Amino acid sequence: QVQLVESGGGLVQAGGSLRLSCAASGRTFNLYRMGWFHQPPGKEREFAAAIDWNGGATYYGDSVKGRFTISRDNTTNTVYLQMNSLKPEDTANYYCAAYPSGAGWRYWGQGTQVTVSS
Repeated sequence: QVQLVESGGGLVQAGGSLRLSCAASGRTFNLYRMGWFHQPPGKEREFAAAIDWNGGATYYGDSVKGRFTISRDNTTNTVYLQMNSLKPEDTANYYCAAYPSGAGWRYWGQGTQVTVSS
């Protein structure tokens, strides 16, 4: 069981950068694949990025590939999403999630809002 709390969202101009953080509780954090999802206004939640338990492999949705980078620090139970070259269409609520083996995206944070102005 883990609890996830996102932070780092805010307002940024197009072309700018933000780094989101997800603080996880529980010693089992180190065993979970972690991910980020985003949900634009009026749209469904969409996969953005994921990282394996040991940080050895990462995965990205097509809309963010090449611009966003997911990373994790298991010593501090934190996962990050570095967002560069932000576009207005990146405006969304961003959610951190955890994926125990074989269980799907089981644990979710409350989200942090990112707004990109044109």
